[in-house]
Amino acid sequence: MTRRIALVVNPTSGKGLGARVAPVVRGRLAAAGLTVDVHATTSAEDVGRISADVIASGADAVALIGGDGTIHLGAQVLARSGMPFGVIPAGTGNDFARGIGVPLNDPAAAADLIVAGNTRAVDLAVAKDEFITTVVAGGFDSLVNKRANAMTWPKGNSRYTLATLAELRTFKPLEYVVTVDDEVIETRAMLVAVGTGPTYGGGLQICAGAEIDDGLLDVTIIQPVSRLTLLQMFPKLSKGTHVGHPMIRALRGRTVRIDSPGITAYADGEPLGALPVDITIAPGALTVYA
Repeated sequence: MTRRIALVVNPTSGKGLGARVAPVVRGRLAAAGLTVDVHATTSAEDVGRISADVIASGADAVALIGGDGTIHLGAQVLARSGMPFGVIPAGTGNDFARGIGVPLNDPAAAADLIVAGNTRAVDLAVAKDEFITTVVAGGFDSLVNKRANAMTWPKGNSRYTLATLAELRTFKPLEYVVTVDDEVIETRAMLVAVGTGPTYGGGLQICAGAEIDDGLLDVTIIQPVSRLTLLQMFPKLSKGTHVGHPMIRALRGRTVRIDSPGITAYADGEPLGALPVDITIAPGALTVYA
């Protein structure tokens, strides 16, 4: 029986990349014999609404063309629905796609994963009544994210690099209380990040070694270091070679609470809300093509 796929397109993601790759993906799916219904979003709210309509319609699967923000919105509806979920990366960071092994710069190859039909169940974090697909960040990294989101230039990962340099000029370590399961840690730190997968910010392996289907949250605490040392860490984060640094503490657990006065948490690259934030794990909550 022919599979029916709802292809939800965010045409503005990646500065228009979503619109450009949509015909390629649709053609690839149709050429493989799938019935493809295309839905273009005009606002953020459309992603969730269309996804809910697709589930009710009896379609066999949903495929989203967009970045981490689009994926985040879709996950709010698709989590725990059991409906297979295809990801066509077309954003700035694309960290969720990276975490599940979807090709980042080849939309046809990403579509081929949907055609193949192989699925896996992956974990989601839960914070402030939202499902989180990548990382919850609070500290230097969330301030960088805020600055990067406000920038119109440059495009891609270079935006995060410039935002990092700008924020570094005035940043000072913050006071945290971090609780991982029953362990309470009071510490000064540059940042605290909690993820189901390893990367955020377009490939920075802040939770290096995290497995997206192990039922655990990975926690990284970067303790106080000089601005120069923090700057030197970022290239290492891209390669994962920061692991073992004496000022980086890594933990795992099923529940995490982060608190630091005056800091806003970011999740999937978007503002989540003021700390404190409680984070739990939803094992196997999302079924993806991978």
